Amino acid sequence: MEASMSDKSSTSRSPLSQKGHTIQKQEDLNTIGGSISVEINEKKVSVPFGTTILEACKINQIHVPTLCHHEDLCVAGVCRVCVVEVEGIRTLQAACAFPITSPIKIKTSTPTVRKARKNIIDLLLSEHYGECYSCIRNQNCELQKLAEEYGVDKYTFGHVTKPKYETDKSSLSVIRDMSKCVLCKRCVRTCIDLQEVGVLEAVHRGDQTHISTFMDKPLADVICINCGQCINRCPTAALHANDPSDEIWSAIDDPKKHVVIQTAPSPRAAIGEEFGLGAGHSMTGQLNTALKRIGFDAVFDTNFTADLTILEEGTELLLRLKSALVDKDPNVRLPQFTSCSPGWVKYIEHFYPQYLDHMSSAKSPQQMFGAIIKTFYAKQAGIDPADVVSVALMPCAAKKFECNRPEMNSSGFKDVDYGLTTREMAKMIKEAGIYLPEMPETTFDSPFGEASGAGLIFGATGGVMEAALRTVYELVTGREVPFKNLNIEPCRGFEGIKQASVKLENVREEWKFLEGVEVKFIVAHGTANAKLVMEMLKRGELNDVHFIEIMACPGGCIGGGGQPIPTSEEIRTKRAQAIYSEEERLTVRKSHENPYVKMLYEKFLTDGPCGKLSHKLLHTHYVKRGKYIA
Repeated sequence: MEASMSDKSSTSRSPLSQKGHTIQKQEDLNTIGGSISVEINEKKVSVPFGTTILEACKINQIHVPTLCHHEDLCVAGVCRVCVVEVEGIRTLQAACAFPITSPIKIKTSTPTVRKARKNIIDLLLSEHYGECYSCIRNQNCELQKLAEEYGVDKYTFGHVTKPKYETDKSSLSVIRDMSKCVLCKRCVRTCIDLQEVGVLEAVHRGDQTHISTFMDKPLADVICINCGQCINRCPTAALHANDPSDEIWSAIDDPKKHVVIQTAPSPRAAIGEEFGLGAGHSMTGQLNTALKRIGFDAVFDTNFTADLTILEEGTELLLRLKSALVDKDPNVRLPQFTSCSPGWVKYIEHFYPQYLDHMSSAKSPQQMFGAIIKTFYAKQAGIDPADVVSVALMPCAAKKFECNRPEMNSSGFKDVDYGLTTREMAKMIKEAGIYLPEMPETTFDSPFGEASGAGLIFGATGGVMEAALRTVYELVTGREVPFKNLNIEPCRGFEGIKQASVKLENVREEWKFLEGVEVKFIVAHGTANAKLVMEMLKRGELNDVHFIEIMACPGGCIGGGGQPIPTSEEIRTKRAQAIYSEEERLTVRKSHENPYVKMLYEKFLTDGPCGKLSHKLLHTHYVKRGKYIA
């Protein structure tokens, strides 16, 4: 196997403002681009040229409050909560937007600074509607935390007593309550810079300024891809997910209903954060126990259908390659895109619909599970599928939209009834009086409790590609993929776009047409990077690429729009490490070796991957399927 990688940036970054601050003398610097001596609260420190005051304070363990600032986003400097004094400059400066380019003296907690910050917080509260006790972000709200930190115990500048804006509940994924908005513009920067979708923007001026969609249309009527990344970076409850937990409780309490839940790997690696644990604790066994105590009749592992996805999607890729290389079919579309991420699917539908026939027809693991639950499982268990309520615990806000798509009913019913985010699941567990870290560990229920490590790593960017390569390479060559401990390192990491190749040699007789073929693949995460990949495709630069994995969210599912708040690259890295650590402890680490997947094909999907029944239940209509069925 040969592998190579190239890296592209995943987000745009705006240049830092240098207003009111210029380089004084060349000799003041060690070198341009070197380090600079500065004084912070009478302590002399050295920082790299161009470091912001906020970054310099963080490096030196000096706390400066922020609100509009976020590690994932470009600088805005609009809230002014982080103001500090800089000697020689008359006005207070925003620490997040002030680059250090010459020696300066900074003070972060003078009476003037403290009074200014408190006044800013008071002004923000005067425009913020609602009370904290009933708010979905109570005890996890940055504005609330700032008010406590600065001793705000009354509304100095008054208080809004009725909502200024009507709550937008049109979206199946994201609720917008602009009466709680503090105009930090994090959502705008997330949507425009981080994701490059551009649904949100600040409009009008003065006290009429607000965050709006195109022509103030409801969120369901614009090009929102439902990724929920705006929610993860909103400091208040101006944005939150559309929560179906009340309906789920009603189903659990109904003795006529058989309520099952599937849990994806990313929520299991992150839900501990909702109970005070640091990032990077996998809670799979404890979560299984908690879900049964809540009242779910069966708890299954989404990784089972992740393995199923690899068999279906991998077979589809091989059939496309046969159509291209042997049959010389001019209509075959390569590269093939993965279809696991509903945010990515909606992105291509909105922005690049002419390339939809490059998309794998395989449904996501969530939707495959839904179809199997209400057909094979219901029949085996002797339950009327009309009485089965299928719930999916996902890291993703877009999964709510996906399960409500009208075509997702191949079982004859709505395949997945409800999508729950990690945050919403934690709330339900707490409501049941359960402290998750204290739960004993139990296993998943049969028959869908056994899954491979390949299915588990779907949770991190590159995981789908790595799982597919483990299976496709072995099916074609009869040998394990030649990476130490099956860890395909070129697929891993948080580079925006990764490119690599796999050379197929000494292949099995039935795959002789692939002898010597260098299968080239790309892994990208975040739709800003998806845009780069799609533009490369438009320019004809990917004609020799065969397979592309794209996840809508930064970091993949571990950074999904339904994961615990806050998020950062450090947090996402720890979640990914938790998944990889858990995966390496498993015995079965290749999708095609999952014994229960084999059983499903033997007993139910008897014409095999990409056969007629699997196409009916497990695939969509993005691809003209007939030409790929053997």
